[in-house]
Amino acid sequence: YVLEAGRVGKAAACYGLAVHMKIYPLTYALPIALHLQSRRSAGEGGLGRGHGEKAKFTFVRHLWQLFIKMWEFLEHAYLYHLTRRDIRHNFSPYFYMLYLTAESKWSFALGLAAFLPQLLLLLVVSVAFYRDLAFTCFLHTAIFVSFNKVCTSQYFVWYLCLLPLIMPSIKMSWRRGVLLLFLWFLGQGLWLTPAYFLEFKGYNTFVLIWLAGLLFLCINSLIIVQIISHYQKEAQVAKTLKQQ
Repeated sequence: YVLEAGRVGKAAACYGLAVHMKIYPLTYALPIALHLQSRRSAGEGGLGRGHGEKAKFTFVRHLWQLFIKMWEFLEHAYLYHLTRRDIRHNFSPYFYMLYLTAESKWSFALGLAAFLPQLLLLLVVSVAFYRDLAFTCFLHTAIFVSFNKVCTSQYFVWYLCLLPLIMPSIKMSWRRGVLLLFLWFLGQGLWLTPAYFLEFKGYNTFVLIWLAGLLFLCINSLIIVQIISHYQKEAQVAKTLKQQ
């Protein structure tokens, strides 16, 4: 909201605070940069060389304001997540691979490789939807959580709290919405059942938990695709830009 209002300094402070509280808003850096760049380019239309150079300097200064507030803290407090290997069972299907290879020399490399699908999807979403920051932030968070090496129920709040921002622009029938919500809860229920027997009964249900995690990832991917395909605000923006 503050960034859209043009107050980049205040937006930088809010962004730095957000990243200090939770690391996942770090992924918003690329769409924010692209959004600022598009605004700079729009401001250069019809301007002379001097104005263009001034706008370029302002863009770089704005990016510096946004990112300098978070980097030092990230380096010392959060970047260890890149090498973290959590082998406890969770919604992520990666847990079983990391569990089986915990003592392997490939464990470190596999942990890093798990970030690649996540990173690729975040890049694609950033480039495709950066003009609508609220929608991009929602997609970033949903993708980050769904494809993360560690995924627990508390993570769902991260993207659910952004859902009200985009709900008015999702033109989806209530039947489809109810069906997607049902699938989302069903996926959790199917995972929780074998997880209960593992945690409280001591049964070896690792394979069932892994299969349930794969199913839940597919359900989340389906929901994300459905939200994108039924989000009309971004489609209207794209149509307008194409006409121009």
